[in-house]
Amino acid sequence: MNEEYDVIVLGTGLTECILSGIMSVNGKKVLHMDRNPYYGGESASITPLEDLYKRFKIPGAPPASMGRGRDWNVDLIPKFLMANGQLVKMLLYTEVTRYLDFKVTEGSFVYKGGKIYKVPSTEAEALASSLMGLFEKRRFRKFLVYVANFDEKDTRTFEGVDPKKTTMREVYKKFDLGQDVIDFTGHALALYRTDDYLDQPCCETINRIKLYSESLARYGKSPYLYPLYGLGELPQGFARLSAIYGGTYMLNKPIEEIIVQNGKVIGVKSEGEIARCKQLICDPSYVKDRVEKVGQVIRVICILSHPIKNTSDANSCQIIIPQNQVNRKSDIYVCMISFAHNVAAQGKYIAIVSTTVETKEPEKEIGPALELLEPIEQNSL
Repeated sequence: MNEEYDVIVLGTGLTECILSGIMSVNGKKVLHMDRNPYYGGESASITPLEDLYKRFKIPGAPPASMGRGRDWNVDLIPKFLMANGQLVKMLLYTEVTRYLDFKVTEGSFVYKGGKIYKVPSTEAEALASSLMGLFEKRRFRKFLVYVANFDEKDTRTFEGVDPKKTTMREVYKKFDLGQDVIDFTGHALALYRTDDYLDQPCCETINRIKLYSESLARYGKSPYLYPLYGLGELPQGFARLSAIYGGTYMLNKPIEEIIVQNGKVIGVKSEGEIARCKQLICDPSYVKDRVEKVGQVIRVICILSHPIKNTSDANSCQIIIPQNQVNRKSDIYVCMISFAHNVAAQGKYIAIVSTTVETKEPEKEIGPALELLEPIEQNSL
């Protein structure tokens, strides 16, 4: 370890592993360390189930009804991949897909008035959706046609809209869309967590909606992909890529000190040894004194013995509860996967509920999402 490296990376979360892999491919000498005995950091998938019970201090052992512990791979942080998004393109470009298998998520849903509905993102789905009345459907269809034809390099597609100046609020007004349609368009198609985007230039929002539609068109059921055996496979895939190109990995390595000289990081001390570097990349937990906390997220991992109601018995899905539907400032997300993705025992489902904390009673804030999942066999906060 007493050597000099171009880059030292601390933490094996997804971001760190992607950077480590790409830098190794580009000929950099990389040392990658993690204080934990496993890959993934906060992006890890916990296995076996017994380890999840220990992590969240759930008393006793998992009941026999949970099946074999080693059949479980439970994500700490939920994430679906857009089928046509940057991360998937990066996986293809770096050929990390050699180490991973993906499955299409079966459905994308939005919450309205206490019920959930399939998210309409094509002209045909817009006309068939029960989310809107007849006239609203026609207006929304026109909006989708406009978005599909929009090209920021071709002014003929703008139809009087300046993508750098016209706000998204003004675009919605142009197509006379109602509040409910605006809610699911901004939050379930463009995937914004708050309404701040409404007064920003519309170009990014239109491109987000186009990405959703293009991703949906690739596989049909939904725009999302999910890796078999859990999200922990993603950082491990990039770690393998880095190792193939000469990257050095060390797990279970306590970081005693980040050595700074004249205001510049020159190395890292671990177990009495010093590794020198020209550049340091690390997750925020390694430099807590340089990080400012600006918010908090609550996540609840729920184990179910049934698919979520009103999702056509989907083995996997995402449900978005727009902020306005539950009088909040930010959305609530439900990501559900199951035994079909090799992350749970046969017949079992994992639903992860998450949102930004806004009050002193965060468990009450996620109440509307938990109601959709009843009955819940086991949950971990």
